[in-house]
Amino acid sequence: MNAIPHGDRGRRVHLDTAGLGRMPAAARAQLTEWTRHEDRHGPYEVDEHVHHVVRPELDARLAALLGAPAGDTVLATGAADAFAALVPRLALGPGDRIWTTPYEGVANLTVLTALRDRARCRLEVVPLRPDGDLDLEWMAAHIDDDVALVSVAHVPAGCGIVTPVEDIGRILAPHRCLYAVDASYAVGQLPVDAGRIGCQLLTGDGWRFLRGPESVGFAYLAPELRQALAPHGTGLPALPEGASVVALNAALAVPQDTGPAGGLAAVVRTAVQETPGAELIAPGRVQCGIVTFRHAEMPAGLLRRALAARGVVVGKTVAQQTPLYSPGRKATAAVRVSVHHDNSAWDAARFAEALRQALAGRGRHAVPRAVRAAAPAPAAVAAGSGAVAGLRAVCAGSAAGAGAAGAVPAAGVPRPRRTAGRRHLALVSAPAPHGTA
Repeated sequence: MNAIPHGDRGRRVHLDTAGLGRMPAAARAQLTEWTRHEDRHGPYEVDEHVHHVVRPELDARLAALLGAPAGDTVLATGAADAFAALVPRLALGPGDRIWTTPYEGVANLTVLTALRDRARCRLEVVPLRPDGDLDLEWMAAHIDDDVALVSVAHVPAGCGIVTPVEDIGRILAPHRCLYAVDASYAVGQLPVDAGRIGCQLLTGDGWRFLRGPESVGFAYLAPELRQALAPHGTGLPALPEGASVVALNAALAVPQDTGPAGGLAAVVRTAVQETPGAELIAPGRVQCGIVTFRHAEMPAGLLRRALAARGVVVGKTVAQQTPLYSPGRKATAAVRVSVHHDNSAWDAARFAEALRQALAGRGRHAVPRAVRAAAPAPAAVAAGSGAVAGLRAVCAGSAAGAGAAGAVPAAGVPRPRRTAGRRHLALVSAPAPHGTA
């Protein structure tokens, strides 16, 4: 790894874009200006400016970004909030099935379990291949018109696997199901084209790889979904503040470079693999700009703070974020490094040096260097199986070592519950709903 120039040692390196991207200067200036304007003159002038000037520009930019027709997007306070506002309005019944995946985020999983309980339908988990990819052959073999909704994360919160959402769309296209894609960790770092994906709902956050302000996101709604929601409307109860909308529009106006991030992620991934005691969490054959790992002798939180003390900002992911995916041993947290197109080779070198310094004297016990998949695809989730009337889930940190996505805790289906603190979620067990086996 190249040495870091002495004169640059004081600069902080931001490698947590998956948690919160660095706003471009133009977006930050707009957020500051219109927040002050609202403070001085009230919200009405800001709302008028957003309605007449900003929204036409933002709608056009979102349409170009997502490969969607202009006017088919709505704004929300976040992707999870949009999903939670729209999906429960679907008219599902006891004969319907919902498909999710082991990589589903806990916020969306909360909505799906509640929908299952209300509609008395079935919630099934698509199995994984031994390498960690979704089993597309299983999907093709078991899809039928009983499947009413399929929910997939393009890139999950806890690792860098890229789900083949376009291939899934082609499998689902001949059938009547609605297809929802969570692009929160994909949009801004990967090409996202709703038309090519073939989804009816696509949600995203504006503050990650798009580098807008917090608490502003969006959703694309295809005509089929709008028709399905027509009796209840497609409006969202909580809308982002005006200044945040202006800032997101400014962030999207900054040209997006899709070149170097993948190469930088490979450099970071190599640095982790060459670190004694480090365990890379990298299921699947295709990875993106998110690199997740843990260390045998230093907890993730402590390692994150040690890197921050050396000027390198990274994130931390916890098992509860993706409770159906339980890779390897019983660790509940991991370090998450996420590169953006504005990071440089110097940033990757700085991370490697800081990682070596933080772990100096550690790493005495060898562990596997990569977790490719939790386990082979579980047969228990096969269509029509009486053993899978409800959600097959793993409660993070419990029972352990089940390692296999789709294992069933004896206490029943885990139900997510929001606890004190922003974005912190825990799982508590709940009895199986009536009418399930």
